[in-house]
Amino acid sequence: MNNLIYADIFDGAIKAFFTSKLFGADIGKISNALLIKKENVYLPIQKHTDKVLVLDSDLNPGEADAVITQRRDVIIGVQVADCVPMLLFDRRKSVIGAVHAGWRGTVYQIIKKAINRMIAVYGSKPEDIRIAIGPSIKGTCYEVGWEVKDAMYTVMGEGEYYTPMNGKYYIDLPLANVLQAVSMGVPEDNIWLSDLCTHCNPSDFHSYRYHGNHSGRQGGFIGLF
Repeated sequence: MNNLIYADIFDGAIKAFFTSKLFGADIGKISNALLIKKENVYLPIQKHTDKVLVLDSDLNPGEADAVITQRRDVIIGVQVADCVPMLLFDRRKSVIGAVHAGWRGTVYQIIKKAINRMIAVYGSKPEDIRIAIGPSIKGTCYEVGWEVKDAMYTVMGEGEYYTPMNGKYYIDLPLANVLQAVSMGVPEDNIWLSDLCTHCNPSDFHSYRYHGNHSGRQGGFIGLF
């Protein structure tokens, strides 16, 4: 397993990557690898909300589960341990985004809200946005209770993201977020989806479902440097 996982969807135009256990969400390691100041690595305070933070001049961490910006002197990121990390890039408007979506964020449709904010604040068009979705828990590794199933179903209806099997419910969170992004007008060809499941690869990734409360965090990071 490489320390950093790059997504080809961005064609090397920007710095964008997902980390495994070795780098985790360690700002010091990230800043050293990129040769930038620690103060220029921005991680929001994540609370499983639908808040999208527009990063301008203030680099003090704010409460949000998505960050968008046009700043060229920072790396923005999100921390995960089974949840879905998503990196967004609009080359035409030079806008980047980082989104964290667990089941609550997916029910809140935070990826759609991040795209809407890119449209409202920077004039982005969905067809110009590319998205990389990093390693996260997948498919039948993510069993949920009826309340989560019902919450997802209320928002999204029937779909491939949901699998009932032997009286149990399973949600494919990354696929659900792909479907939400596509519903916003982002072309499927503009979306890269990692095939790595955090729960299936506990030696390489932190997984809350596998490690429990002892789980650490890895992340997704993107910058316009």
